[in-house]
Amino acid sequence: MLDLLIIGAGPIGLEAAIRAKRAGLEYTVLEKGAITQAMVNYPTYMLFFTTSERLEIGGHPLVTGVDKPTRKEALDYYRKVVHNEKLNVKTFHEVTNIKRLAVGFETTAQTDKGQSVTLKSRFVALATGYFDNPKYLGIPGEDLPNVSHYFTEAHPYYERNVTIIGAGSSAADAALDLFKAGANVTMVHRGDSFRFSLKYWIKPNLENRVKEGSIKVHFNSVTKEITSDAVIIEKRLEDGTPETIIIPTDQTFALTGYYASTKLLEGVGVVIKSEDFSAQLNEDTFETNVGGFFVIGSAGYGTRTSDVFIENGLIHAEKAVKEVVRRLENTPVSA
Repeated sequence: MLDLLIIGAGPIGLEAAIRAKRAGLEYTVLEKGAITQAMVNYPTYMLFFTTSERLEIGGHPLVTGVDKPTRKEALDYYRKVVHNEKLNVKTFHEVTNIKRLAVGFETTAQTDKGQSVTLKSRFVALATGYFDNPKYLGIPGEDLPNVSHYFTEAHPYYERNVTIIGAGSSAADAALDLFKAGANVTMVHRGDSFRFSLKYWIKPNLENRVKEGSIKVHFNSVTKEITSDAVIIEKRLEDGTPETIIIPTDQTFALTGYYASTKLLEGVGVVIKSEDFSAQLNEDTFETNVGGFFVIGSAGYGTRTSDVFIENGLIHAEKAVKEVVRRLENTPVSA
């Protein structure tokens, strides 16, 4: 039986693994995709909002060309940390079920080759993040090939009509990249202005592009349907009457946000708050109401994804592993 099973090989899960290894624990990390899979899905040429030192794990320096790392620099860094630390990470193992035992947990995972793997552990730390769980619109056409909830790069959309649904920082970044690459960009947002959380260094540039007409924006608008060549919206006019608008579109990016899945949490009996899908947590240890089951990073925060970043999620890992070590030290060997 393992001392600790960590689910998720993002920065928070890897930090927990490093601490578990250095504490002499028997541990394993299961990851449904590649190391830091969420970052694999980030825009190809993305520059992080935060500075390099805040992304470091295990005391390993993240050396970058400028103060903020690129996606590639971050991917290289975390991969090399796993290699240099010789961490026990099993990639492409998707956890499908977690069962409570009389002592500990039994976790089942499916590999990308279709094999089933079962591991037993005294403790579990869930660090699955949220970026693989988009907020779907639930409208016709959302599953079409020309619709994506992830923006990669702008180059393929030169002189193409692109509609972006959403108005947060990710949507704004994508709109500006697409504009610079020669795409015809239209943004659709249900609010009456850009989101308050829009990064301060992005907002002026975006507002100037909108003001000059380079990027079109439909505020107070709800997307009703997506087709192979259009996005159909309902816009609320100043007098409150609705107007149906058909936007010619070759590619749609539905960048409406993401939230942490509750499936594994609910399956093991963790209490989930109905108002925001967050887990019941002891914030001194990040243990849930299920004894021995910890949730670290943004995985336990439901729709409150802006509450947790890599830098404060690392503190979750530290507290959780510290509690696991304390409990193991006080557990009789025969238990």
